[in-house]
Amino acid sequence: MDNPAPCPTIAASGCLAAHFFFAVNLLERRNGRLLVEHIHHLRASFRDARRSKPFDVIAIVVLPEHLHCLWRLPEGDADNATRWARIKSGFSRRLSKAERRSRVRIANRERGIWQRRFWEHLIVDETDLQNHFDYIHCNPVKHGYVCRAVDWPYSSLQRYVASGEIHADWACDPEIAFGGLEPAL
Repeated sequence: MDNPAPCPTIAASGCLAAHFFFAVNLLERRNGRLLVEHIHHLRASFRDARRSKPFDVIAIVVLPEHLHCLWRLPEGDADNATRWARIKSGFSRRLSKAERRSRVRIANRERGIWQRRFWEHLIVDETDLQNHFDYIHCNPVKHGYVCRAVDWPYSSLQRYVASGEIHADWACDPEIAFGGLEPAL
């Protein structure tokens, strides 16, 4: 990539262990456009979770059936599970109960919207942070939703372009941007 997108540095936060990359999927990945059609519910769920248990969203992209994000947590705090439980349950409660549910999910009083788990990666250094920052913003291109990363509306790239931190023509070469970073989803 000629000019990688600038992203916040680990040194700026003062705590390496506080940075995490996530991949979070719907239970039924073929479930159409649920996340983008109800983006307002997802945003409200993130706001509620951040109010009750603070964290910074460094980068995020929401695709129709999954999302990726990069968080910075308060120093000494690595409780990602509680935060994700609040986001997932908040989103699920805001939707009408129309999804198919297994007997197990019904018995456990669970909705059939999200996969129970999420993929988590602890960021180990500045290069890792930059690579995941780029991966997140290039993901809509990788999946064929847009030709340029900046054209996907459900991405923090929009925020970085609006603030002037990233040029609107920023794009990625998939051969470089995804070099070995394909998470096992």
